[in-house]
Amino acid sequence: MDIADAHLLWDAEPGWLNTASYGLPPRQAFEELQAVLTQWRHGSSDWKPWDASVGRARAGFARMIGASPADVMISSTVSQIMSVVATALPEGAKVVVPEIEFTSNLFPWLVAADVETVPAERLAEAITDSTAAVAFSLVQSATGQVAPLADIVAAARAHGALVIADGSQACGWLPVDVSGIDALACTGYKWLMAPRGASFGYLAPDLRERMRPLAANWYGADVYYGPPLRLADDARAFDLSPAWFSYVGAAPALDLLNDLGIERIREHNVALANRFRTGLGLEPSDSAIVTVDAPGERLAAAGIRAAVRAGKVRAGFHVYNTVADVDRALNALS
Repeated sequence: MDIADAHLLWDAEPGWLNTASYGLPPRQAFEELQAVLTQWRHGSSDWKPWDASVGRARAGFARMIGASPADVMISSTVSQIMSVVATALPEGAKVVVPEIEFTSNLFPWLVAADVETVPAERLAEAITDSTAAVAFSLVQSATGQVAPLADIVAAARAHGALVIADGSQACGWLPVDVSGIDALACTGYKWLMAPRGASFGYLAPDLRERMRPLAANWYGADVYYGPPLRLADDARAFDLSPAWFSYVGAAPALDLLNDLGIERIREHNVALANRFRTGLGLEPSDSAIVTVDAPGERLAAAGIRAAVRAGKVRAGFHVYNTVADVDRALNALS
């Protein structure tokens, strides 16, 4: 399918520019979820077919980021994933974090480490031999700024620091390869367009050896009763027991994103974002997220749903958006 026609796979009302808050499910994902909810309502199915969606979603996310499914844990929130990753750090470890970072990738480090905050564009140069880890978003929630990943990885490797990334505003539209990344956490309900309650974490094998499974449970071992402790020997040891219905919706959404191709989605999304920027007299950028000083009430009055973050209107453009959505927003602001 031509990426320009992919919006036909969704049932989005015109004017949804708020994917950075939550994404809209493709029709197949919504229908699969409704079918399972009907089974739940009537007690007409065992839970095991629902659970199969967890493995399908895990494999889909792994494919998206160039990882093995064995290196992907499943969870419900990014903060839970980051909190368990933090167990790999020694007491008093120094972690460098952007000064404007979403709290799910900030508070876990404030709890567990000595945090130094710096401007996002200075992350790489702030890493020194005393840095245990650098934790940052691949795309910033407040601004849409895309992190210079290659520079950060190079600096971290030169100083022996861990690279810990939040992909929540990136995975699903920005091509991501976990080469050089030690841990990557991503919530599913934004650009992956899954129900809230599905999240994914890439954990490099060397990192896992230093981590403790703080929320060890039956799902990480596929064992129901009794000692001894016997967890999986891969990233599944850190799984949370899954919210099945969230993964029932996540699996087909991930399959569709992978089939459409993340690079093609990136080109589509950034082209729409840059059309919006150009219409507002701004220079083009490399992000699907645009934050601008603009009268948000005008957008709301025109039926445009966007967000306000850090005092600015934040608009996000995804595969189901069209040129008509952009022009409608520009007309509202003109």
